[in-house]
Amino acid sequence: MSLYPSEEIIPVKKVVLATRNVGKIEEFDRMLRNAQLDIQVLGLRDFPDMPEVDETGSTFEENALLKAREISSFTHLPSLADDSGLCVDALNGAPGIFSARWAGTHGDDKANLEKVLRELSELDNPSMGAQFQCAVALVFPHTHANAGLEVVHQREIVGEIVVVPRGTNGFGYDPIFQPHGYSETTAELAAEHKDQISHRGKALQAMLPDLRRLL
Repeated sequence: MSLYPSEEIIPVKKVVLATRNVGKIEEFDRMLRNAQLDIQVLGLRDFPDMPEVDETGSTFEENALLKAREISSFTHLPSLADDSGLCVDALNGAPGIFSARWAGTHGDDKANLEKVLRELSELDNPSMGAQFQCAVALVFPHTHANAGLEVVHQREIVGEIVVVPRGTNGFGYDPIFQPHGYSETTAELAAEHKDQISHRGKALQAMLPDLRRLL
């Protein structure tokens, strides 16, 4: 029993990141920490049996919601998920929602990146325009006061493909993507700068008011 009966016990606000991608976990954790939210961010370490979610959606938004729904149901906690990818103009928007497994093996960043460059090299004077797109979804479990509520924000960053990978920051296609207005690739930018301009950074920034208000 508390020595101070009138003292109010405030429950800890928690959100689960619905991803196994270490790079994404680091980005989300860093951005949420920098936003100074009074929220405990949980992930794979806290739920080692977190299931793999089949990304059967046809859009980034659908896949983000699929992941957030399943992990929220599994953990009984609010879940935050994203689906993102590189959309290359000359490849008719590919790899798009298949970005993480474009070369056949999920998460093989080097092979995925090399396949994009190889396909572009086989075209006659292709446009090098591209966009990184990201949808971030927040889903609440049936036990939460906001049960049934789903929030999605989608953002993009526009740029172009460079044929020689540069930089060691970031992950995925970052070494071959140069945002408009920059001479560096997203793999050459400092993490804090990238967070401010990236597709994922902008989508999460849009989600912050919802996290503050709803959790």
